[in-house]
Amino acid sequence: MTSSNAEWQPERHTDDEHVPVEEQARRQGVRPLASADELVVPGMFESDEELDEFLADLYASRRASMA
Repeated sequence: MTSSNAEWQPERHTDDEHVPVEEQARRQGVRPLASADELVVPGMFESDEELDEFLADLYASRRASMA
């Protein structure tokens, strides 16, 4: 059977083929962050108010999941 979906699919492993997380990271080219500055996305929020709304929603959802 063929598929018209050209999207990449990750390699599947069974439970018998346990791959340590370090090996998975190596295979995928994942590297540790050198600095938290790597996570900065300029212009992510258009205003301080938008950031405040996002944080309020985030904190509320975290509190709700703990109840």
